[in-house]
Amino acid sequence: MPFIKQIMEFNKNFVDNKQYEAFDTTKYPNKKIAILSCMDTRLTELLPAALNLKNGDAKIIKNAGAMITHPYGSVMRSLLVAIYELGIQEILVIAHHDCGMQGLKAPQLIKDMMDRNITQDKIDLVQNAGIDIHEWLHGFENTETSVAETVKIIKTHPLMPPDVNVYGFIIDPKTGKLDRVE
Repeated sequence: MPFIKQIMEFNKNFVDNKQYEAFDTTKYPNKKIAILSCMDTRLTELLPAALNLKNGDAKIIKNAGAMITHPYGSVMRSLLVAIYELGIQEILVIAHHDCGMQGLKAPQLIKDMMDRNITQDKIDLVQNAGIDIHEWLHGFENTETSVAETVKIIKTHPLMPPDVNVYGFIIDPKTGKLDRVE
């Protein structure tokens, strides 16, 4: 059975049996925190468990590397909406050890794209749209430095209110141990 069919079948049973009731909450986070974290699958359940977060406690924004690649991109916009519309008072940037973005180089990723039939003209199209594809697809060399840079982007953003606290952390994807990045 194709996976999408399995998902749809499960979802129908989930709704029919009202299993959603266990997750009922509002759009306003109970703990008034937002978390920017990596999309790594190891963190899907580990991160909330390691922080004692339940459904409805926090806004969690996930992307590759827990990075802000542009101060006016969708991650920063989401954080600002969370602050001004949803009552967020603290932001946690939580990266992790053994991240796939660490050491990622754009030329290899572009080669991988071309191996999957993305043509040079499409790559040029991105470049011609004003995107520095090598900078956009570049990972980071040091996790602590990456977290510190992301925290700095958030703290110094011109639309960030001074009363919102921003913290950086690195989580161990095996144990859930958090280390603070100063």
